Amino acid sequence: MTDATTVADALADNIEVDAGDTSYDEADVVDVSLADSSATSDSDAVTSEDGTVTITAAGTYRLHGELAGQVVVDSAADGVVRLVLDDATITSETTSAINVVDAESVVVVLADGSDNSLTDASTYDDTSEEASTGALYSTADLTIGGSGSLTVTGNANNGVVGKDGLVISGGSIEVTSVDDGIIGKDYLVVSDGDVTIDSVDDGLKSDNTTDAGAGFVLVEGGSIQISSQDDAVKGVQVLVSGGAIDVAGSNEAIEGSLIIIDDGDIELHSADDGINVTSSDDSAATDGTAGGQPGMGGGGMEADDSLNLVINGGTIEVWSSGDGLDSNGYATITGGDITVYGPTSDGNGALDVNGTFAITGGTLMATGSSGMMVAPSTDSAQGWIATALSTTAVAGSEVVITDADGTEIAAYTVAKDFASVVYSSADIEQGATYTLSVDGTEIAVTAGDAPAGGRGPMGG
Repeated sequence: MTDATTVADALADNIEVDAGDTSYDEADVVDVSLADSSATSDSDAVTSEDGTVTITAAGTYRLHGELAGQVVVDSAADGVVRLVLDDATITSETTSAINVVDAESVVVVLADGSDNSLTDASTYDDTSEEASTGALYSTADLTIGGSGSLTVTGNANNGVVGKDGLVISGGSIEVTSVDDGIIGKDYLVVSDGDVTIDSVDDGLKSDNTTDAGAGFVLVEGGSIQISSQDDAVKGVQVLVSGGAIDVAGSNEAIEGSLIIIDDGDIELHSADDGINVTSSDDSAATDGTAGGQPGMGGGGMEADDSLNLVINGGTIEVWSSGDGLDSNGYATITGGDITVYGPTSDGNGALDVNGTFAITGGTLMATGSSGMMVAPSTDSAQGWIATALSTTAVAGSEVVITDADGTEIAAYTVAKDFASVVYSSADIEQGATYTLSVDGTEIAVTAGDAPAGGRGPMGG
């Protein structure tokens, strides 16, 4: 397991991302006109038969019109196959809409001002292990970019599947699927664009759990909106260095063995954990929701040294019914503005860390139930306060923290019922006494003291 603590460090240890070039020379473009169940083109590399349009050589191909069938890329030679979708609608009643069988790499360019649509069949004629499993399916490295729009409907399985690496570098992309939304096996990178996913299973996923340095999701920019009935963002590693992620609904919003957030604007809504650091091996996965012992995080289980959560920056807001920030290993916060609206039931907590939970910077405000409270490590470089309330405060209650001189340190209007508060910022001095007021009811709290009945992570 990597010991990386920044996105750049993690990427240095991972396999290299191959982002395809979406620019091209108009003089090199091969025109492909789609109509009904066939296509016409002047290129010998384009054939059409029985609703299947096949491209057999590297080059740049502009697809436009409507096809009742499938586009197949089968190019054994070296070189990039560039598909420029320019008001192209491809709908298949038997299989995927686009299937890349063979190519060095493929770049899908969404032409400026164009609206494009890919729709697969609800059941596939070919269900063998080698068959495609998405409306847009590629066995080669795949890049999707440009400035147009693309609507992908996965009626049988997934929306977009890249069996090697997958990069989204632009465009407005909307994916609806009955299984996963967008999958990149070796990696899934979003560097720009506006991506919207509505999936029954996972939203964004990289699923190579066997090869070292692979299986990571990287968000560098763009805007991502996800509604998922399972995990919204999932990978062996989930790395965020910029952009915006809005998870409107999920079981667990972000899940990985290593999660590093350097920057970004993130809002997460989850039926279970908001951020969950757990083994990428499902057979070894642990959850840490069972009852624990004082002084232990994560339900009393020992920390897994291979698991880590690191938050270095960004704005993060978590709304969870399970744990808000959950690491079955370790957690470190060095920066960022983090707000956690945690669970209302005592079987989970706003914070749940099995190992050392260190805070050296940033601002953390975590509220939730009090039965499974976890406080940061007592030797953290930045001070913190943690306390349970005598009664549950209702949503909309105001929390005000003042120092011994009566100077206001922080004020929050908490948008969800809560019975505990954990707060950390550069203004909190370990060992000093503070007053926490909830709608005028005052509680004296000493910074660095774990709450009565609460739990601090191991090593704290």
